[in-house]
Amino acid sequence: MADSIILSIFAEKLELQKNGSVAMACNLSIITINYNGLEDTCELIDSIPFDDEYSLEVIVVDNASRNDEAAVVAQRYPQVRVIRSEKNLGFAGGNNLGIRAARGKYIFLVNNDTVFRQFNVKRLIDRLESSDRIGVVCPKIRFSWGDNPIQYTGYTPLSRITLRNRSIGFGEEDRGQYDTAHSTPYAHGAAMMLKREVIDKAGLMPECYFLYYEELDWSLMITRAGYEIWYEPDCTIYHKESQSTGQSSPLKTYYITRNRLLFVSRNVSGVNKYLSYCFLVAFSASKGIVVQLLKGRFKQAAAICRGVRDFLTISNQKL
Repeated sequence: MADSIILSIFAEKLELQKNGSVAMACNLSIITINYNGLEDTCELIDSIPFDDEYSLEVIVVDNASRNDEAAVVAQRYPQVRVIRSEKNLGFAGGNNLGIRAARGKYIFLVNNDTVFRQFNVKRLIDRLESSDRIGVVCPKIRFSWGDNPIQYTGYTPLSRITLRNRSIGFGEEDRGQYDTAHSTPYAHGAAMMLKREVIDKAGLMPECYFLYYEELDWSLMITRAGYEIWYEPDCTIYHKESQSTGQSSPLKTYYITRNRLLFVSRNVSGVNKYLSYCFLVAFSASKGIVVQLLKGRFKQAAAICRGVRDFLTISNQKL
């Protein structure tokens, strides 16, 4: 893997003790992926307090941005550890690169287009430590625009055949109606904290997806390893995701199409696997192609076709 790693002076100071020995330098590692998103990444870093109250390191993985944004981050924030990947490793690959470099007991993966307004991440750590069975915890996620409606307070389970679910509270005004912590079947990729031991036991995030569905798959890997995933409302992070999803890009359409089928191949068994394939290809994809063609969105229709084709191409490979 051709990765050039830029480590800040602050990172070296944390590691080196007076006697020259190397020790675990932090309790919490915050990891974020930057891909042509320098402004957002800087705003996230600015919302993190670097003081003695929190023993933490911040790691920014630059996922082959067009310009060398890693160098800019390293110059602006000498207290941040910066990793520059010369290849776009995707969402999972970028996070895994950061995880391998992290030294914290707890690993907090956050999107670079999120910000903290109150940095009360100790609530997440307290929730993780409240039970040996809890391996992952997600904060409340609210959109950063308007009146900050809810994006995530946990997930409902995926339906067995159609693989559909919903984010609890999505789009609702936050009136405190979801202020009770609870277990949830899946973590949210925009903000999730894990015990390091969970990664050691369950494995790193699966990189075969590249984009979309990897955190759902990882959630199942983690629960199969014997851990629970929880939602903790006493910590909130704000997400800049657009108010209007609008027309999905062909790239997103491609990966959603391919990765739904890939998720089935890795996580569904027996007759339900073939029923899911039939639904996703014969109904969902076919309908999507027709709808996009009728709307004149030929690139979208082609993206759906490529998604199905490429899944069939890789379906016999070991994933």
